[in-house]
Amino acid sequence: MKNYVNAGGLEIAPALYDLVQEEIIPDTDVLVEDFWGGLKEIVRTLGPNNRQLLDRRDSLQRQIDAWHKTHSIESVDCTDYAAFLKDIGYLSPEIENFKIDTTNVDLEISILSGPQLVVPLDNARYVLNAANARWGSLYDALYGTDVIPETDGAEKRAVYNPVRGSRVVAYTEVFLDEHFPLNVGLYEHVIRYAIDEYAGRQRLVVDLENGERSWLKESSQFIGFQETQDELSAILMRHHGLHVEIQVDRSHPIGSGHRAGVKDVILESAVTTIQDCEDSVSAVDADDKVCVYRNWFGIMRGTLQTNLKKNGQDVIRKLEADREFLGTNRKAFSLSGRSLLLIRHVGIHMYTDAVKLNGEPIPEGFLDAMVTSLAALHDIKGLGQYRNSKTGSIYIVKPKLHGPEEVSATADLFSCVEKVLGLEPLTLKIGIMDEERRTTVNLDACICEARQRVVFINTGFLDRTGDEIHTSMLAGPMIPKMEIKDAVWMKAYEDWNVDVGISSGLPGKAQIGKGMWTMPDLMRTMIEKKIEHPRAGASTAWVPSPTAATLHALHYHEVSVAQVQADLLGRSRPQLGEILTPPLLAPRVLNQEEIQNELDNNAQGILGYVVRWVDQGVGCSKVLDVEDMGLMEDRATLRISSQHIANWLFHDIVTEGQVRETFRKMAAVVDRQNSGDSAYTPMLPDCDRSVAFQAALELVLNGRDEPNGYTERVLTVRRLEVKANGPKRA
Repeated sequence: MKNYVNAGGLEIAPALYDLVQEEIIPDTDVLVEDFWGGLKEIVRTLGPNNRQLLDRRDSLQRQIDAWHKTHSIESVDCTDYAAFLKDIGYLSPEIENFKIDTTNVDLEISILSGPQLVVPLDNARYVLNAANARWGSLYDALYGTDVIPETDGAEKRAVYNPVRGSRVVAYTEVFLDEHFPLNVGLYEHVIRYAIDEYAGRQRLVVDLENGERSWLKESSQFIGFQETQDELSAILMRHHGLHVEIQVDRSHPIGSGHRAGVKDVILESAVTTIQDCEDSVSAVDADDKVCVYRNWFGIMRGTLQTNLKKNGQDVIRKLEADREFLGTNRKAFSLSGRSLLLIRHVGIHMYTDAVKLNGEPIPEGFLDAMVTSLAALHDIKGLGQYRNSKTGSIYIVKPKLHGPEEVSATADLFSCVEKVLGLEPLTLKIGIMDEERRTTVNLDACICEARQRVVFINTGFLDRTGDEIHTSMLAGPMIPKMEIKDAVWMKAYEDWNVDVGISSGLPGKAQIGKGMWTMPDLMRTMIEKKIEHPRAGASTAWVPSPTAATLHALHYHEVSVAQVQADLLGRSRPQLGEILTPPLLAPRVLNQEEIQNELDNNAQGILGYVVRWVDQGVGCSKVLDVEDMGLMEDRATLRISSQHIANWLFHDIVTEGQVRETFRKMAAVVDRQNSGDSAYTPMLPDCDRSVAFQAALELVLNGRDEPNGYTERVLTVRRLEVKANGPKRA
């Protein structure tokens, strides 16, 4: 990149410099020279340690590889393996009897349990949809998904199907009966909702079709209402901390067909959202980073909006306003109309030439921390149209940290950023993603290093699986990919995370989270399966869409996470040896059909994701698998698939020729699946000239040598090639 701007001793891409100077820094009381000079000082003082931490990762992996060359994990007690890991410093001494003491945490994180969205920050429409997903229509979520079967006349049609609608209403009324029971009767028998005065306060009453009058069995669940032209139009109730709003309008097309005039039931859904700079985006240069940062600034300032077509009409999408109600004392109050936003930065292994020091790229996470925190100053200072954090905190999720030393380094970075920007100490909070094995086995020490900042831990089982394969690459061939979710280490890892989080004092102060539901079209299955997350003691879990958030919210009414966490306190943790047991294939032997099926599945998923990432700059995709079922794919799922094939290649389960042939075969499948996309560039007939195809092969054939099995280097290099030369030339 030419024509860098020199400021504060740094070389800065002009587009980034202009964004900071002209859009983000005004009104913050931070001087441009101080900002860039502060970043230079951070790079100068913390940059060498960042390199040392990455070198330490490589050193540990080399020692683990050497150990596996001379030891059979099946014949060696895991205590010997653990002793070895402790000797090389991979395992830290266990930290006991400490509690986090994070302060100034918003209730959405500290107290409330509910769904969490993760959304790519480079797409303004997605950003706004996610931020506005705090509230979602249960009617729409049920009507538009497979939760309601399309049987016996209940099919989804181009126009409204009243049979399907009646089943949506029935499903919703059962939900209300279960969690907001009436003193007498069921919701299906209500013909009128009203408010009357009882004991000096407003009370919700209902008239039943048999002429009886009833009310809520737990009167405290009714907390507010709305009136339109002296008619009751909204009823606000609360259960397990989450709000539910019954909307009444007999003139509405849906309300007119309901016996009590109910037109919709709205659930408080995505209580929190992670706006993502990392795995779900394709940001490879300064222009891409400017797009990401500008969207974050726009949402902190409240000015972000986008135009779209909906039902043939031009629509302006912007942030939702707060929701206004009258309380039971008839005094007005409001609830946030938006999800509380966290932001996920890139990992410490990423470097960017959007800013250089002495001609060298700087750690991208340093730049993320400075620019996104500068943008969030507008929220801290109350300069935006709406407030995100009401406690004055900035919530940063940090991915791909390996162990307590890297957590400590991140805390040091945050302290430096606070000083440069004039923020109060400990304003920047950290979410620690438990997605690398060295963090898992040292989770208590990781939390302890950030005990004044930590607001979030989770089990990122996708990246965690990729790291498991890479770390144990030389131990032996792995079981098929889909079986790993049932491996011994996975169950132990999921329970370990919750147990450590509870014992470290996270309940009431921070989130304990679980990973993503990756099948966005299978909402009925999600309803059946994902309830296990709150049952496991997780106060939040990731969902792929606002609709999924609304449906997953049902689980947090069914399960009191606070009670589950209280019940789990003091439970014995899984054994460390279980977590250290890799998911090895031996002594099992696969036949050639099983091997080829696994290879087909992995290759198809890799190609389907990589071709859109490299050719179109799409960082998160719904990719059709070999059976044409849509799966949410990002760099974490890519890491699993590429590392799995690399593992089988190394252990001669498959050959390089077989891999190349399979990739060519699956390229035809992926081309067919994308034939309706006018922006898609086919990989066939000339795969050798397809940059995306070559990137996919490189991820597999060189996968064992990529540090920690990460995919970012290959994707970034190849994406830059496409941006420079076009998608056809390899």
